[in-house]
Amino acid sequence: MLEHRDNPPGGGAAGSGAAGRRDNSLSRDPGRVADRVAATLALHGVRAAFGMPGGEVVTLVDALDRAGIPFHLARHETQAALMAAGESTVSGGPGLLVTTLGPGLANAVNGIADAAQERVPLIVLSGVVDRATRGRYTHQVIDHARLLAPLVKGSFELGPEGAAAVVARAIRLATAAPMGPVHLDLSPEVAAAASPEPGPVALARAAAPRIAPDDPVILELADRIDRAERPLVIAGFEAARHPEAGCVRAFLETLGAPVITTYKAKGLLPEDRAPALGAAGLSPRADAALRELVDRADLMLLLGYDPIEMRAGWLDALGDPGRIVAVSAAPADHGMHTVGLAVTADLGALASALTPRVTAKPFWTDGGPARVRSRLAAIFAGPEGWGPHAVFETLNALAGDALVTVDSGAHRILMSQKWTARRPLTLLQSAGFCTMAAALPLAIGAAVAAPGRRVIAVMGDGGLEMGIGELATLRDLGLPVTIVVLQDRALSLIALKQAAAGLGPRGVALGPTDFPAVARAFGGHGIAAHDAPTLARALREAEARAGFTLIACGIDADAYERAF
Repeated sequence: MLEHRDNPPGGGAAGSGAAGRRDNSLSRDPGRVADRVAATLALHGVRAAFGMPGGEVVTLVDALDRAGIPFHLARHETQAALMAAGESTVSGGPGLLVTTLGPGLANAVNGIADAAQERVPLIVLSGVVDRATRGRYTHQVIDHARLLAPLVKGSFELGPEGAAAVVARAIRLATAAPMGPVHLDLSPEVAAAASPEPGPVALARAAAPRIAPDDPVILELADRIDRAERPLVIAGFEAARHPEAGCVRAFLETLGAPVITTYKAKGLLPEDRAPALGAAGLSPRADAALRELVDRADLMLLLGYDPIEMRAGWLDALGDPGRIVAVSAAPADHGMHTVGLAVTADLGALASALTPRVTAKPFWTDGGPARVRSRLAAIFAGPEGWGPHAVFETLNALAGDALVTVDSGAHRILMSQKWTARRPLTLLQSAGFCTMAAALPLAIGAAVAAPGRRVIAVMGDGGLEMGIGELATLRDLGLPVTIVVLQDRALSLIALKQAAAGLGPRGVALGPTDFPAVARAFGGHGIAAHDAPTLARALREAEARAGFTLIACGIDADAYERAF
């Protein structure tokens, strides 16, 4: 939707040309409200902004630049929100999305919803019509707060007084567990006004006392672990992205119990060795194997785990609440299962206190976890020859220390099971909201946050076609991202569901897009791969290339049948 780009300057939202120019007539006074807003964002770790500008936010974009927060132009606001999510996940700071009013913010709704379900601390800054004319003026005017009410943790309009304090409040709210998006409206008149605030507003210095090893809860957990014969850990994204994830890993390694993760927590423990069992959540075949351990465990520790990533087959799957202990910074809001003991605590501090109390001993003496590991390896070994299995095996062998993103679809489920993650936060995806076309913007955000780090986006042809305009963003930002497209000319996951329901394929066929030619048209390098050696060669060449590379891997749509 481009309706919000075609208004003349000075009337409604300005065109993209007006937004892209540095207007020397704008106030150069660093004491504008917009400057206080930007400086406060920078003070609290915001390092990049993503969005599509309009006339209502030109002063804000100027102020962000002054504060050292570069504005990255996306081609769609939802993609910009996902870029901010990728940047936030890699940098650890809040993400920032900037949109104009009306259709600009409305375009971003899917990306903001993704941030809500993916627990991204996203600040959404939108332009709004000046208050003096808002009561009479209706062009492009909608109630932003009501539009976003189900998706954000709070929505505030910034006024000339206290704007920086409200921004600080928004950051505090966005980064509090469970993290999520917060929305701020800023009108052009307020943005350009002189600010009565003397400077940016800092948050209070956080001081969380460490949990003592002799805390009664620690003693109870240590006793339950000591008495367990078949303990099992299910770890989630909160554990993987914790600033002290190393303390969590140290506890798990000392404990030695088998560990299942969600898809986004892959790599919390290196998956190429025990006790890691890989991920659960969307693959019925993997879940059936892992449920053997879930059903037999006499103690389950849920560490930073939110079942928002799990499919409906996990409803009530954990069984007896008396054997379940959940530890998280804030209780998850769900009805998937109940637990006997819910510990609300900082996960790193609790792990640090509990580790000295844990004595490694032989668990699961019947070898159950080893059998499940072998079963999973056999399930996902895959057929000989070319297909999605070969694509992921080749990527696994050559990706090295790359940050990898993967889009929603059949390929994501299979890849999340086959992919061997050795470090946390190295496989990024939309796993709670499962939105399509997420991999490319997540990769762009990750590349902005980690310049010099190799970034690879894995997509299906349907997802790429949905957000193909962001190839221009890659070109303009000069990011050497590698895009691997599994081109099966179908929405394969939906086709599988249609077949499972006894229905024929309807509305899932895709045409034969020449993706290498499209990549070249957008200023990148494009190549087609129909075998593993060609893919391997293309991946090696892409790593040395300055611009982006798109590798189109033609595969058969039926390659996913019984693959997961």
